[in-house]
Amino acid sequence: MAEENKQDQSVVPSEYNLDAKWDACLDLGLRRFTYFSLIGGFAGLLLFRSPVTRWASTAFGAGAGLGSAYTECSQKFGGYPGKSTASISETPITKVGED
Repeated sequence: MAEENKQDQSVVPSEYNLDAKWDACLDLGLRRFTYFSLIGGFAGLLLFRSPVTRWASTAFGAGAGLGSAYTECSQKFGGYPGKSTASISETPITKVGED
């Protein structure tokens, strides 16, 4: 019986294993949210006097952390194209009628 269960469970490559990708993205998002919030809060303590600006600094750090995690997870899922590769021709553009 145990041998049959081992045969039924096939090894799925990591590129098709969505559970592992979601787990990795959730872990990455939580870690970056936490770390960037702490960095933003610490910077707010050092740089600002008002509690409102300190909280704004913390919120900015949290947003930056979530944004960077979102970008990396989008790349893992193949939805983020990255930088565009615009082709630039080396021949100059000439106007019609010029000699």
